[in-house]
Amino acid sequence: MDKFTQVRGVAAPLLIDNVNTDQITPVQFMRSLEPDYETALFGRWRMAAGDPFVLDRLRFKRAPILVAGSNFGCGSAREVAVWALVAHGIRCIVARSFSEVFRESTLKNGVLPICLGAADQAAFEQKVVAVDGQAAFEVDLVAQTIACPDGAFFSFNVERNERAALLEGLDDVALTLRHRALIDEREARLAAEQPWLQSAHS
Repeated sequence: MDKFTQVRGVAAPLLIDNVNTDQITPVQFMRSLEPDYETALFGRWRMAAGDPFVLDRLRFKRAPILVAGSNFGCGSAREVAVWALVAHGIRCIVARSFSEVFRESTLKNGVLPICLGAADQAAFEQKVVAVDGQAAFEVDLVAQTIACPDGAFFSFNVERNERAALLEGLDDVALTLRHRALIDEREARLAAEQPWLQSAHS
């Protein structure tokens, strides 16, 4: 997966609680053998009549930062929801809280999930709404800070192993292969000590 060190760009506000994975990627958009993930992203909401959906407004097109409400990504364990966000260009989501399964999916696909403290989250949301896409925010995973256009900073914490995986661009397979020498050593030992296990798989 792509490394994540920092991202700078517009922050798009989607301050709605309990946004589920079917709302992020409606099932009818997923029936093709080769789905268009960017078109699928919030597909039903984007097709609805009325004002353009936030990510379709010119100032928020390709916004790399999404600011969301509580329990973002709830519902089914639908990894394509994260793929659709990535297809749009979103690399960071700052939410009041996440579904645990969805949060794991973001980390495995190079997207940084951030939860600020309640007071900081409210203050950050106010700044995002006030800026209204007219200036850039910067999220720095190395420093674990969000820099606002007015010079204000918000700090966040990401667990050490999750942070290292994002900074190095390592998914679960790549993390496992970092221990390739130990894996090969164990397999060789088992082959010598328990050869019948090897023949069972041949």
